Amino acid sequence: MRCLIVEDDDALRAILEKQLTKESYAVDACGNGTDGLDFAITYEYDCIILDIMLPGMDGLSVLSALRARGNNAPVLLLTARDAVSDRVRGLDLGADDYLVKPFAYEELSARIRALLRKHSDNRSPILRLGELEMDTSLRTVRRGSRLISLTSKEFSLLEYLLRNQNTVLSAAQLFEHVWNGQSSYDTNLVPVYIGYLRGKIDKGEDTPYLHTVRGFGYTLREEKP
Repeated sequence: MRCLIVEDDDALRAILEKQLTKESYAVDACGNGTDGLDFAITYEYDCIILDIMLPGMDGLSVLSALRARGNNAPVLLLTARDAVSDRVRGLDLGADDYLVKPFAYEELSARIRALLRKHSDNRSPILRLGELEMDTSLRTVRRGSRLISLTSKEFSLLEYLLRNQNTVLSAAQLFEHVWNGQSSYDTNLVPVYIGYLRGKIDKGEDTPYLHTVRGFGYTLREEKP
């Protein structure tokens, strides 16, 4: 899943970027509202973490511009403790949630997961397809009783496929949500990782879940043998 962090505090931005990357998110980050808006209208994000007090263009102006363009990406506002009016205005402008500084990273992480569930058909932290089960909170994956070890990128790829199961996704769509803006698009990158993932979830199993739809892309679905 792909997140954008727009935060002018360099230290906080670096910490959030590092922690979210460790949790398998593809992360883009910038330190002012003008760049934040450029990122948000250039790429498709599953979540945007947006500070209100920003140089160049404040967070509420960024949010207003995004919603005016029809961009409905989930937005979590970061606000000062005494900025009640800003929080109210932010929610009225279309923010999905807010978090008051200072905050514990664990709460931020939980709120992001809640936003992803809110904007998904599945409101549970557990994603399932047949015997395949992913716990997005504990960050574990099983197929039946078998525990599957995934790299950070494989986990992110599988999560996006599970959230869009039974839908054919192009390589470009998968790249957009699993890799960040600093990654150069490589036509071989997605097929290579699909191969890694297929080897871990389908190898030795009677029922394959990960399918290639030639000329279109990839899909995760259950097909009985």
